[in-house]
Amino acid sequence: MQLVSSFEDLVQQISWVMTTPTAASFLIVLAGWLFARRHTVTGMLQAAGGVGRKHHSAFHRVFATARWSRDEMGMAVLALAWPLAAANGTLFLVLDDTLARKRGRKVFGVGMHHDPLISSRGRSLVNWGHSWVILSVLVRLPLLPDRWFALPFLFRLYRSKQTVAREGGPYRTRPERAVEMLRLVAERHPGQPFHVLGDATYSGQSVVKRLPKGWDLTGRLHPRAALYAPPPAPRAGTRGRRRKRGVRLPSPVEMLTRGGAEVVTLDLYGRHERARVATAQTLWYATAGSRLLRIVAVEPLSTGRPRQAFYSTCAEALPVEVLGWFARRWALEVTIHEAKQHLGFEEPQGWTRRAVERTAPVAMLLYSLIVLWFAREGHRQVSFPNRPWYRQKREPSFADMLAALRRACLRQTFLQTPVWDRRSKKIIQSLMALCSSAA
Repeated sequence: MQLVSSFEDLVQQISWVMTTPTAASFLIVLAGWLFARRHTVTGMLQAAGGVGRKHHSAFHRVFATARWSRDEMGMAVLALAWPLAAANGTLFLVLDDTLARKRGRKVFGVGMHHDPLISSRGRSLVNWGHSWVILSVLVRLPLLPDRWFALPFLFRLYRSKQTVAREGGPYRTRPERAVEMLRLVAERHPGQPFHVLGDATYSGQSVVKRLPKGWDLTGRLHPRAALYAPPPAPRAGTRGRRRKRGVRLPSPVEMLTRGGAEVVTLDLYGRHERARVATAQTLWYATAGSRLLRIVAVEPLSTGRPRQAFYSTCAEALPVEVLGWFARRWALEVTIHEAKQHLGFEEPQGWTRRAVERTAPVAMLLYSLIVLWFAREGHRQVSFPNRPWYRQKREPSFADMLAALRRACLRQTFLQTPVWDRRSKKIIQSLMALCSSAA
């Protein structure tokens, strides 16, 4: 099995970070990644038909010992996504983290982390695995203008204090890992403003106070956060240090209960609902210092969700804009789900440090490449199966994009092998291998 030429061209634009032999092995691994039933290195090698081309250890070395930079490859993916991301004016970056469940105590970086899939609002449960902090860029495809895609490109493995004590090395919190990635982007694109979207974990002072100059952040704040008015102008002839904040103002919850809230209709997360919204321009001094923020408090009326509060460093933004920006963060949740379900983000079995820090992120980078390929070439080849019970589908999902890429790879592989040639036996072997893997 081989990659279709249009997709291989994309991969070659990020594989310059590798040596030529490593890049050749990497192409074979990616070809198998698209078709493997279980996404281990040997499973991908079998799916790509690469058994016998090299010793199997050469493909393990791509992740375990080869000299290439994961960050450089991620920045190359950002460069490929830049035209789509910049087409909307503001470049949005999304921060989030996810748990990749693992087994085995000798695997580097594993620990007990919060598992949102088995937890509830009243009970928090943990699981054994890797906690990945992910930075992605938001894009919209020309053929899907109403949908946002989050394309991951930078990754950091969070290790708990217990894991660091066992393995050694400095301890870094998740927000500190996130700031490392933001600073890397700022160094590579000096003077370019970005707008960061993050949940409560990435909306605190450890992130907002360390934002690069000219950057903005939209996130969540506590409903009872202490808010203050801007400091008054100093009086002439007075002594002492100038005040850093003004009088105490109502918290977001108090903004909703004291009146002045407006009932609006919101179209967020694919839902159409009514809510009471209160807003103000204030200081959240404990977190953002003297930076003026736009505070938005929301109380849904048509659902049973609790009151929530959000903020943006764009103090002049409208409340609906702030809520819309924060809602775009959900695109990364969708990306994580798709990468786990279709690309085996949790399945690689490497246990050394380099293998752990490289293999799983490649699944996320592959997701980004598939979406970019679909925007360039794949949309011409997408087709929906005949489902009489599902007639409302009009837009392709990521599963459809992946299926289109698989069909393109199969078509090129089979058409390039003449049926009258001795190599025609490979067509039958490839078809049998695909059928057995799908069985």
